[in-house]
Amino acid sequence: MRINTKDLTLQRNYIEKYRFLIKEYEEVKKKVHPRYKKVNEFYKAHDTCSQSFLKYYNRYKQSGREEDLVPSKRGPRYKTRRIVEDIEKKVLELREKGNNRYEIVNILKPRLKEHTPSASGVYNILRRAGLNRLNPEMKEERRRIIKNKAGELGHLDCHYMSKSVVIGESKKRYVVCLVDDCTRVAWAEIVEDIKGLTVMFAVLKCLNILHDHFGIKFEEIMTDNGPECGRSVSRKKDEHPLERLFKELGIKHRYTKPYRPQTNGKVERFWRTLEDDMLRDTHYDSEEELKEELLQYLYYYNHERPHQGINGDTPVNFMRKLPPN
Repeated sequence: MRINTKDLTLQRNYIEKYRFLIKEYEEVKKKVHPRYKKVNEFYKAHDTCSQSFLKYYNRYKQSGREEDLVPSKRGPRYKTRRIVEDIEKKVLELREKGNNRYEIVNILKPRLKEHTPSASGVYNILRRAGLNRLNPEMKEERRRIIKNKAGELGHLDCHYMSKSVVIGESKKRYVVCLVDDCTRVAWAEIVEDIKGLTVMFAVLKCLNILHDHFGIKFEEIMTDNGPECGRSVSRKKDEHPLERLFKELGIKHRYTKPYRPQTNGKVERFWRTLEDDMLRDTHYDSEEELKEELLQYLYYYNHERPHQGINGDTPVNFMRKLPPN
């Protein structure tokens, strides 16, 4: 067996360095050091971190072996960090169907429980397999699966508009929007505040219009955890207007993950489109004009504007191509 002389030299240098540091450190602690009165002066003079030094010092004192002064490899060995092959296989199968890493974790969690890999662990699996980016076939598979789910999930959110959107006024206004996950058909209402009751009536109007004009009846609706939509951990859901509305209509209320607005990405993308097309650097003479312009824009968005997420089709035209439920 060949001995690596470079490693031996490095090991010897570490041991000699710590011999010297330990001797000085103990003199400081005994208050007999000729230069340093406090350990902070000792650490600063030798440009060493107290946490790192004490880790090796205490390790050496416990074992009495100078080898413990040499840094060891951090963390478990490579093989022990790898997820078992069966789990990797399940991850890759779900990826082939177009699921992202967060969806894969949610699908596997009920099956694997404590053995479920984290989102970053799933990403590492996908990267090793060269599947960290969706290829065209995977995107098409994802679209094919979603096509059969029109009305299954809606995305709901509230958006703050600039106070100066109406000329001569400085007044808070908000937009409440509901987007169908499958077809991207959307409807929005302008409100003056985002209190629970106000949002509930705006959502009710969106639900009625989407049902009456587009035939969409939602099974589930996703929102964030804002107070206007109800908290996922609330114990008084029946007392919240929007929660009560969903319960009365038989709609399951789903919530986004904290600090992950992309979970509700369909409606978040709608806000960006609305700002670019209608709101940014644009001012209206009155609130009536603003509401009328929004009404016209929603017709344009649903019937005429191509949407990249549905192969450049318009939401209404895409909905017509769906197979009947």
